[in-house]
Order: sequence, then structure tokens, then C-alpha cells
Amino acid sequence: MRKYMNILAIESSCDETAAAIVRDGRNVLSNIISSQIDIHKLYGGVVPEIASRKHIEKVIQVIDEALCEAKLTMEEVDAVAVTYGPGLVGALLVGVSAAKAIAFAHNKPLIGVHHIEGHISANYIENKELEPPFLCLVVSGGHTNLVIVKDYGEYEVLGKTRDDAAGEAFDKVARAIGLGYPGGPKIQKISEEGNKEAIAFPRAKVVDNPFDFSFSGVKSAVLNYLNSCEMKGEEVNRADVAASFQEAVVDVLVSHTIEGAKRLGFNKIAMAGGVASNTALRTGMKEECEKRGFSLYYPSPVLCTDNAAMIGAAAYYDYKKGLISDLTLNAVPSLKLGQR
Repeated sequence: MRKYMNILAIESSCDETAAAIVRDGRNVLSNIISSQIDIHKLYGGVVPEIASRKHIEKVIQVIDEALCEAKLTMEEVDAVAVTYGPGLVGALLVGVSAAKAIAFAHNKPLIGVHHIEGHISANYIENKELEPPFLCLVVSGGHTNLVIVKDYGEYEVLGKTRDDAAGEAFDKVARAIGLGYPGGPKIQKISEEGNKEAIAFPRAKVVDNPFDFSFSGVKSAVLNYLNSCEMKGEEVNRADVAASFQEAVVDVLVSHTIEGAKRLGFNKIAMAGGVASNTALRTGMKEECEKRGFSLYYPSPVLCTDNAAMIGAAAYYDYKKGLISDLTLNAVPSLKLGQR
């Protein structure tokens, strides 16, 4: 009998079709990602119907590649894991259907994984020493959450966005200043040429919960600034706009996270999600953590974006707690963290 556990993981919640083989939750034997960015770039954002169709085309291919790269057969796989929410319902259904079919055909346990839990668990892959409890900032195109990680699979949401997610705001501002999609990397790049103190964009505070986020205000402030420049016939310095906007978002993300850690007594902070790969955010968080003697963890950029390795990492700890799904598992597009 093997002393380790191999999990085949599948992720298809948005516009990446991914499969991975993860051993014992922290060792990635393969991590295959088929991105649809070039397709959705034509439309300025993700088109759900197109995403679903592309998942159907790619899902078996990435699974086969993951097994091949890991040099394993399905007989050497111990369980099948899949993202079942939150996300685009059609996209989720492709991954869930594939996982259920494979689990049934090969008589393997099925593990349904929450997408945000996957992002949090990405930190375990490269930070072998990291263990709960800690505070995690999950920040992406669809999510901005400040999460207390009490234990593996046990979470409490300390704060969340009231409107736009941070990544969503990046996309909208990038579109407004003519950078296109995806907004995050493009704003980061042009910001390097700009002055982050050129324009004083607002930092929103939510009165009834100091740890909640709101980014619609800063997005609107950027749009108002652009409209004002147009009406006055003034030239817009796109680099300054991008840098000032990015600084406002990073300032809020960092300050909320640091304040949460201080109040709750955490000295370990992690970051996860696509925006966690933003250089300004990493630098700002690192500086504040160093001032206070906090330990900071974040994954490599490839593990910040949607991938299946993070799903395999989360699934391992769910399996150890006996959290196994049956073949009635369905896609839940608005699944809340901690809900099963």
C-alpha cells in the first residue's frame, strides 16, 4: 500500500481549463493550464458561453497531459478533486461532469472543492512550513475577501467587498484608459512609468465593518477624472492615472489586512488570487509586515491565477477530514466559503 496520496484535480470555474496531479497536498507532480485569455481579449472580458465551450474542448486534453507529465496512470491516482463553486455555472459544470465521470469509471473518491479554498491552499505548495491559523487576503477578478484560516478547511470571512472585486476594478479602469483586457497586468506595467502620487484617488471605508472593501468609488473617481480632463481639453497621462489608481487599491488592501492581523493577534499573513501577483501589492504588504515582524506568504504568479494544483492541495486536507462528495455533486455558482 502506498504511503502517499495522489490526487487528480480539475479546475474550470472561469476561463482557464486546468488539471494537476498533487501528492500529499503540497507536492505538485504536474500542473497543466489551458488559458482562454487571447479569445476573451477580443470582447474585453470573459464571455461565459464561449468559456464553457472551450472547457468542453480542452478538459480531457489537460487531464491526459497532467497524467502524462506526472508519469502516472489512473490506477495510481487515489482521488479526483474538482472546483464546484463559485464561478460561471456553465464552466463549472464541465469540470464537475468530467470529475464525476472519471471518479465513477475508476471507482475513486470524489472531492468537491471551493474555489476560494483552493486559492488559499495554493500557499501550502511552496511554503512547506505554513500551517493554520493565519490571516489570508484573497484578491482576484471575482473575489476580494479577508479570511481567517482557523484550520485546514475551516474559515471565517472577516471582510469582503461590498461591490467590485479589486481585480474587477482593475479591468474596468484599464478599459477606461484604453489598455484593454486583462486589466491587472496592463495597469501594473504602465504604472511603472507613472507617478503614484500624481492624483489623489479616494480610499473607501465601510462604516459598519472596517474590514470590508469597496472599490466602486475609486473606479468612479477615475472615470470622473477622465471625463473632467476631456471636458477641459487636458491631456491625460495614462501612466499617472494607472499608478495613482493602483496605489489607492493597494493602500486599502494592505491597510485592511494589517489592521485585521493586529486586532486579532495574527503574526502570519498570506495572500492568494490573481491580484496577489501584483508587484506593488507584494511590495507594500512586505514592507508593512517587516515593520511589525509579521511573516508573509504568497504563491508564485502561476499559482496565483486559476489552476488545478491549488484545488488538489485543498482537496487533500478535505479528504483527511472525511469531506468526500458523492455523485450528486453539482455546480454551485454562488457557493459561499465554508458552505457544503
